[in-house]
Amino acid sequence: MTAGLLVVTAVPVEAEAVRAGLTDPTVTVAPVGVGPAAAGAATARLLALAEAAGRPYRAVISAGVAGGFTGRVAVGATVLGDRSIAADLGAESPEGFLPVDELGMPPEVLGGGSDLPADPALLAGLRARLPRAAVGPVLTVSTVTGTAASTATLTARHPTAVAEAMEGYGVAVAAAHAGLPFAELRTISNPIGPRDRSAWRMREALTALTAAGAALGAS
Repeated sequence: MTAGLLVVTAVPVEAEAVRAGLTDPTVTVAPVGVGPAAAGAATARLLALAEAAGRPYRAVISAGVAGGFTGRVAVGATVLGDRSIAADLGAESPEGFLPVDELGMPPEVLGGGSDLPADPALLAGLRARLPRAAVGPVLTVSTVTGTAASTATLTARHPTAVAEAMEGYGVAVAAAHAGLPFAELRTISNPIGPRDRSAWRMREALTALTAAGAALGAS
């Protein structure tokens, strides 16, 4: 039996959007909760159960909607994360934010560090099937950016990041502990900046997520 692909989303509506585009029956899609802790814990459980049942997954993808950095990616676009970064995991200091990697903790304690690369082969397969997708770091945050000041700070700290979401890093850590390839796929529902629900385009983002779902089985 061909090993299946596990695609995890934060909430059911994202999972439904991905499933609507799938054509490969070996792909499992599951909502695992909002935020890196919930998503990481639930993904780890799914991976452990599959392994215990003798049907381990071959790879893990964190998928869903995200905020996009203005000028780097448009609302409605598809993004592939070449890295998933725990953007607010660390410490404040008089000199500014210190990533947790700079606090003297060994990378293995963090599941490989706070900046986890996507699996090269998995990412290459996704890029080949989604050639119009933007590629760059996707930030994982526990608090969504919603002011001009925080947007400016995050933009300066991560000048190549294309999107911000809330689960990717947690899922990446779960995949790393299981020894499985990982990648992150997002579609953009809103620009990152001062919180303005009227600027959100959730329907467009979910439609793009369905279109992207068609590429997942073959990746």
